[in-house]
Amino acid sequence: MPTLLIASRNAHKAGEITAILGDDFTVQTLAKFPAAPEVVEDGDAFAANAVKKATEIAAWLGSQARPDLVLADDSGLEVDALDGAPGVHSARYAGGDDNAPDDANNAKLLRELADVPDDNRGAQFHCVLALVALGQAAEVRTFEGICRGRIAQAQAGQGGFGYDPLFVPDGHELSFAELGREVKNAISHRARALAKLAEYFR
Repeated sequence: MPTLLIASRNAHKAGEITAILGDDFTVQTLAKFPAAPEVVEDGDAFAANAVKKATEIAAWLGSQARPDLVLADDSGLEVDALDGAPGVHSARYAGGDDNAPDDANNAKLLRELADVPDDNRGAQFHCVLALVALGQAAEVRTFEGICRGRIAQAQAGQGGFGYDPLFVPDGHELSFAELGREVKNAISHRARALAKLAEYFR
């Protein structure tokens, strides 16, 4: 069974990826490599950030005891009425150059959409995964997933993280935070990208 390193310190994100991949991999996170460098996510697209994280962490691992594969994720929320914002700045939407608390990001998004009617609150969660196989040519494979939905008028639900309390996926009346992990992990942007990754290994 191949060993996969998730190049993230976000415990929520790593937990989702681990839960969705199931028993196909032995999964590690950067918690096993506390000296790993912080990768500056300064790309202008999710794919650019995901590829940068995967390749920089793979290069840093060098010849030390290492996993077979490095997987990086960049994802975020794109709101139609805001021309795709917050996009690659989703985690730091309310914090300038630094990541902001989820409540602050959600509050800013609600302020930005305060005068936007329900029928114009379309949005999507967008995920790009970048996969690097260590010990091989530095080829990077990417896998993309998108989940369409809309932004609710107020936060609802205690589950999930990030914008989950505001995002209502198409075909549902409840937010990701209300639907729960099992439903979210079946239909989310990350689940759809991971399904493509799993298909690649079949």
